[in-house]
Amino acid sequence: MEPVRFTTEDGVSLEGELRVDVPEPVGSVAVCHPHPQHGGSKDHPILWAIRNELAHRGLAVLAFNFRGIMGSGGTYGGGHGELKDVRAAVGRAREAAPDRPTVVCGWSFGANVALREALDDDRVAALALTGIPLRPGDVLIPPLPSPEEVRAMRRPVLFLAGSNDEYCPADELRAYAAETGAEVSILEGTNHYLWRREREAAALMGAFVERKLAGT
Repeated sequence: MEPVRFTTEDGVSLEGELRVDVPEPVGSVAVCHPHPQHGGSKDHPILWAIRNELAHRGLAVLAFNFRGIMGSGGTYGGGHGELKDVRAAVGRAREAAPDRPTVVCGWSFGANVALREALDDDRVAALALTGIPLRPGDVLIPPLPSPEEVRAMRRPVLFLAGSNDEYCPADELRAYAAETGAEVSILEGTNHYLWRREREAAALMGAFVERKLAGT
């Protein structure tokens, strides 16, 4: 694991960790963490499981902290400044696997930001997102793109959630996925935090990423 720093287009210095397990990665990944104002950081067990899974599948994996978190500069950007963070993370991840496809993964708030950033970022070949907040409750977060916007993006998307996810109800996720043309996977018997199911969730995401990158 290599500690790295990189800078956003508005001059914010972000910290991250880059993992490259193979001499020639088949692609790169940027991993986006949950809400900065609700304890989110790059070090949650779900994100560690995703990192491990994708690194084992031969991808260069960058996990990073959004602005204002731990060693990253700046302050919380309300879900808008964080778009610049994801854009910069995609660029840094791609340095580890030049001319290879790039995937963005995210959980909760990170899934929201990842999807919104990818709408106009052609460098993103696919997205694997878990617990995307369809019902954020009293947590302030920018609205998700419309199904028409996601469909027009024309890139593979996986939505994953636990069957008891209160922020991402399974039936609503299936409906959103159907409208967007995305794939959907529901893990029965778990909730937004996927406790003790992290590896299982990561394996589903890894299989999706490997399958989609094989076709690029």
